[in-house]
Amino acid sequence: MLKILPIPAFKDNYIWLIIHTSTDQCLIVDPGEAPPVLSSLREYRLTPVAIFLTHHHYDHVNGVAELLTHYPVPVFGPAAENIPQVTHPLSGNETLTLKEMDLEVSVLPIPGHTRAHIAYYLGNHVFCGDTLFTAGCGRLFEGTAVQMFHSLSHLKALPDETLVYCGHEYTGQNLQFAITVEPHNPDVMARISATNLKRQQNLPTVPATLALEKLTNPFLRCQEASVRAAAEAYAQISLSTPEAVFRTLRTWKDSFKINSL
Repeated sequence: MLKILPIPAFKDNYIWLIIHTSTDQCLIVDPGEAPPVLSSLREYRLTPVAIFLTHHHYDHVNGVAELLTHYPVPVFGPAAENIPQVTHPLSGNETLTLKEMDLEVSVLPIPGHTRAHIAYYLGNHVFCGDTLFTAGCGRLFEGTAVQMFHSLSHLKALPDETLVYCGHEYTGQNLQFAITVEPHNPDVMARISATNLKRQQNLPTVPATLALEKLTNPFLRCQEASVRAAAEAYAQISLSTPEAVFRTLRTWKDSFKINSL
């Protein structure tokens, strides 16, 4: 039996603990800072068995060195990114077997946000860092729009019941863009209300099901006529493919002004 615990970090990051409830062992995903992780490990009396890293950005890796001084565990991460603490470099398409937790983990290559970003898929959980956000997607810092489109398509192909665990609490901001793209989408309207209620109670809006993402995340809806029409209106050109729609949406989102919900 697995339990997933979010650890808030920095302004809006989430570090994830994947806990095996019968053994109190855990995996640590993207520890951008060590103190809140160490505090949670002590509070819940957990023993980490490995660290999973999705990409090299500081807010996902800066806590690793300190954590290793307390728990010298294996560190899994993308082979083609500069993360000195990685002991088990991954390129994607590997299957990891963690005997301590009786787990098999599929490693998915999802470049775009960074050049070699990866995700970890286990059971019905996918830990996708900063590639797929709840109601949005990551910026293109090192990769291309083509890479990101195909990475999102890879994630979109997972089962609908898959729970999406991303690296930031961005749902409210992303939904502002989503409702601008599709102002008459009832699923987006309902999600805005649900998100507002959760945030008013200081509750995380992550994870979300992939089924909900397909209904409300414009970056997963590039094949929809309403999304294509909005992107064409923004770009003032005809867009012939979902990939072209995605490229336009990402450019649009980069200049989009966020207002208070």
